[in-house]
Amino acid sequence: MAGVATSGRQRSRIAPYLMVLPALVYLAIFFVVPFITLARMSLSTASGSVFLPTLTFSWDFGNYAQAFSDFRGPILRSFGYATTATVLCIVLAFPLAYVIAFKAGRFKNLILGLVILPFFVTFLIRTIAWKTILSDDGWVVDALNALGLLSEGRLLSTGWAVIGGLTYNWIIFMILPLYVSLEKIDPRLIEASKDLYSSNFRSFTKVILPLSIPGVLAGSLLVFIPAAGDFINAEYLGSTQTTMIGSVIQKQFLIVKDYPTAAALSMVLMIIIVTGVLLYTRALGTEDLV
Repeated sequence: MAGVATSGRQRSRIAPYLMVLPALVYLAIFFVVPFITLARMSLSTASGSVFLPTLTFSWDFGNYAQAFSDFRGPILRSFGYATTATVLCIVLAFPLAYVIAFKAGRFKNLILGLVILPFFVTFLIRTIAWKTILSDDGWVVDALNALGLLSEGRLLSTGWAVIGGLTYNWIIFMILPLYVSLEKIDPRLIEASKDLYSSNFRSFTKVILPLSIPGVLAGSLLVFIPAAGDFINAEYLGSTQTTMIGSVIQKQFLIVKDYPTAAALSMVLMIIIVTGVLLYTRALGTEDLV
């Protein structure tokens, strides 16, 4: 009996590791191996044919220097666009998430469904639709020109068009975390603040906003990370003056076939994003991250 009990305890200790093993294998195959391959490629030297180059691993850190010197503009532009889109997503999504969480009542599920519904359409189709909406002969440009709000006389092929596309395509990933975070707030806390003669603004800044920080953090990460590496919006809504780093990486890999520089750019993008995320999460805290 003692041997059976010991065997049972051993199996119970091994079971968690066996359960997590498939996930670890998956991560090793589809994340660790590609990451090591990309890092190795970024330190390689290309030789031979332009169309079929031969890569030789040579610890060539010059690829990183070239990435920074030749493509500093797209790198800075990408993070500027992504940051602006993230801020706009917070500003636009917070009121909607608040209404759904506290004011929608029995229409809560209906509103959530209407919010999610457009995102069943593929990313590319939605971006092309924005290209049509923002076209020079579209009603949006006509309305803004009539109000004198367009200094350039057009929206398409500008940085604001790219930012608008990024904001629209990724805002759903801000709305849902904010909604979940706000819904967890006990309404009695807001009522208690009103009983203590707190104004609506003070209740928001002292009760609602601090308790919704986990949703803001989660939504910001879900929006900023893919937006920084996006290239679809820049390709269809922008111009050569609004090129983002994702477009540069795509062209370096598929057209120029400068694999070491493309890999170095990819590594630079990942390093900057990881560093920014670590600093951001350290500033806001992740204890209650939803």
